[in-house]
Amino acid sequence: MSTATIERVETARMLLERLRPEHGPEQLGLLLDPRVSATLWVASEPPTERDVIEGLRAKVDHWERHGFGMWLLRDRETGDVLGRGGLQYTYTAGLHDVEAGWAIVPERWGQGLATELAGACVEVAFEQLDLLQIVAFTLPDNVASRRVMEKAGFEYERDIVHVGLPHVLYRHRGAGNSSE
Repeated sequence: MSTATIERVETARMLLERLRPEHGPEQLGLLLDPRVSATLWVASEPPTERDVIEGLRAKVDHWERHGFGMWLLRDRETGDVLGRGGLQYTYTAGLHDVEAGWAIVPERWGQGLATELAGACVEVAFEQLDLLQIVAFTLPDNVASRRVMEKAGFEYERDIVHVGLPHVLYRHRGAGNSSE
């Protein structure tokens, strides 16, 4: 399968672009915002500029190694950056999985963008990458993210510990796949 079809994906309101090194400034603005880092960053200290740049490098490398990864999210009409999200390999709770993840600029929280993105992740995972299942996880008190997962068809699986902190793990098995 060609990855060109998933390097640039359009949803009703967003353009999802393959994350690239030149997206550094946008990533810094998003991930250094304390409202965003509080939902993503589990270290005792907030992320530094170096942390964000190293994370971006890892996300870019993921695309090179696996042919899919995180996207930069833009408003289809204005081109404004709306966040970051997509699919990536993860090792969580003793299992290797593909994770769907997202971070939306706080000014656009509550407008359904994360749900729209989660739906795009599900569609790409099952219809283009032919994955059997994907996961998503968050801190237990991140009610908004949990709601996004549920709206996108993820089902709560169990409580886990990820990077030393309690998280809730959700799994989506795709159409026609069951846990049995």
